[in-house]
Amino acid sequence: MIKKVSHIGLAVNNLEEARTFFRENFGLSVAGNESFGELIFSFIPMEGTNLELLQSTEPDGQIAKFIQNRGQGVHHISFEVDDIQAELDRLKAKGISLINEKPYLNAHKDLVAFIHPKSTLGVLIELIQAD
Repeated sequence: MIKKVSHIGLAVNNLEEARTFFRENFGLSVAGNESFGELIFSFIPMEGTNLELLQSTEPDGQIAKFIQNRGQGVHHISFEVDDIQAELDRLKAKGISLINEKPYLNAHKDLVAFIHPKSTLGVLIELIQAD
């Protein structure tokens, strides 16, 4: 069952410029930089959810390719769930195309998996089971 929107991921060309933009223009506090695979990222905590700023460190990385094709902006929406494997199994049984049939650990050691946008009205959806 979906509990809430965990975060909205934003693909950016330059993480530091994006951090400065949200801090200076909206007065938002931005957490420190983190890394995971080919990504560097920062979270902007907001009441009830977060924004996640994502920058690729490689020119052929997933976020870099996304920006080349679509420009900067919303990359994914993440839904927090109680039981990620049960949700994946339920969605697959309904014919929803999954990118990840089995969840994996993210940088914060939460279980995550992605649902293919061709099955979700063009929106990349991440499921997350927070520990």
